[in-house]
Amino acid sequence: MPRGRTPRRRSRMLRHCVVGAVAVLAASAGVGALAPSAGAASTVGIRVDAGTSLGTVPSSGAGLNTGVGDENMGTAKVTSLMKAAGVRQLRFPGGSGADAYHWKTHTMDDGGWIAPNTDFDHFMATAKKVSAQPILTANYGSGTPQEAADWVKYANVDKGYGVKYWEIGNEVYGNGHYGNGKGWELDKHADKSPTAYAKNLVAYAKAMKAVDPKVKIGAVLTTPGGWPDTEKAPGDSADWNHTVLSIAGRSIDFVIVHWYPGGTTTADLLNTPSRIAGVRSTLRSLIAQYAGSRAASVEIAVTENGAVGSPAQTSQAAALFAPDTYMTWFEQGATHVDWWNLHNGTDQAPTTVNGQTDYQDGGVLSAGTCAGGKCEPPRDTPFPTYWGIRSLTALAQPGDTMVKSSSGNASVAVHAVRSSNGGLNVMLINKSPQKAAQVSLSYAGFTPAAGAVTTVSYAQGGTALTTAKRGTAAAQTLPPYSITTLQMKSASGTAGVAKPTPAPTPTAAAPVVSGTTGTRAQGEIGAPVDGTTPSSTSGGLASTGVSTTVTYSALGGLLVIAAGGMLALRGRRRRASHRK
Repeated sequence: MPRGRTPRRRSRMLRHCVVGAVAVLAASAGVGALAPSAGAASTVGIRVDAGTSLGTVPSSGAGLNTGVGDENMGTAKVTSLMKAAGVRQLRFPGGSGADAYHWKTHTMDDGGWIAPNTDFDHFMATAKKVSAQPILTANYGSGTPQEAADWVKYANVDKGYGVKYWEIGNEVYGNGHYGNGKGWELDKHADKSPTAYAKNLVAYAKAMKAVDPKVKIGAVLTTPGGWPDTEKAPGDSADWNHTVLSIAGRSIDFVIVHWYPGGTTTADLLNTPSRIAGVRSTLRSLIAQYAGSRAASVEIAVTENGAVGSPAQTSQAAALFAPDTYMTWFEQGATHVDWWNLHNGTDQAPTTVNGQTDYQDGGVLSAGTCAGGKCEPPRDTPFPTYWGIRSLTALAQPGDTMVKSSSGNASVAVHAVRSSNGGLNVMLINKSPQKAAQVSLSYAGFTPAAGAVTTVSYAQGGTALTTAKRGTAAAQTLPPYSITTLQMKSASGTAGVAKPTPAPTPTAAAPVVSGTTGTRAQGEIGAPVDGTTPSSTSGGLASTGVSTTVTYSALGGLLVIAAGGMLALRGRRRRASHRK
């Protein structure tokens, strides 16, 4: 425990950062097995179609969650680390705490912990140092439309901050309406139904846009396939998403989901990006149904995303998951993806995952906490997840074009980007913890220059990204559990290749399978793990095209619905130092 922190204070700090319910997508098979490396290894075929665009790398996509409980949020070391990782968006004031936080008085309605120098102006100073766009969560649980409108006025009229994106509440569906007791999300409204939220959402949007018509208003949705998606409480005529969008669909500018796919094994976690296409497709179908002529302009924001609930949270598997899930969401049209969390802390003893210590901490930087007689590395030490996110800076810059790519084996994920200088960058992620992967690469719409290729890699146990000349554009050997990005120039005389053309837009939504199993899998805090339904270097990423293209073959899997049994995990984390 950091000096000066009492367990009682740590509990209060945790309360405002608790996250809500989401689907746990547990693949029924593990990560596709690699054939033995060295000599007898099978070669994984990688195909890059540099002539087919999946959209533009968004300018504000690669984001992080921050909170009023994080006294180190704005230090010189932390802001430097965030900037170097290409972070382009910061979310504030922090998870469930947003529904208790009053910006004007810098207080928590539920008595939650607030650290010094974390008020709104200090946060904005941090965002400026990082060169990151803010995304703010207005207090729905204990606030009012007028309070939110006053915040817009202060931010954009009085201070000239130009804050564009505003969420209305955090995980409002976790307010107890679906029979899970009081839930995890503070909501002081007498009516906690989706109908009430939707009507109040319209009032928030009207009040806030009256102050600044340029602001964009976001609606909280349940993640398709995750609890309480499709649930109807007594008196409801429809589920949360259909109800909210039927009332407020023409008053919003983006929809919000949270993505904590979890899994019982690291293989489960690493398979989950293949499910994102189905989730996005379902969301697009809902938006098209209710947003009318504005549907195409309504964005998808994943304002919480992470490995919380999986066996690996700070070790190498989580590091591999991070860039894969960011890029998959971007390729599927998300304009914002914010990792949970900058600092987090834990009250759980470290575990060993594939031979590496995992501190069971959802942050990208160490909070320096201790549990079970063992302590994390010194405060602000980057966890492997930090380096996984930072690996994106070797792949893409804002405005670059994502292009179609595919892998012949699900054990190697691939993402490809045409850079603004005419080159091609290809990220390869070897998901086998023990075996190297031999890969052969072929290209359409791009001819790489001959000779050794510049690679930027992050391997197990690394404390930095490593740049080297290694292999060729046609063949590479990927170390076990590694991220390798090839940075290629075009062959002489081929620089005038035509601009990539957009991939075809899907005409029908892919189904999101739902069901219950006895599989014990962990998802976002606040959801059950037993399958029951409750009586509830620098750079950056961020608008992208929509495509059904998946960057590696999808494995057959089971969708485990996350619901109230996960409250036990939430209780454990409340006793943690989840104060940020």
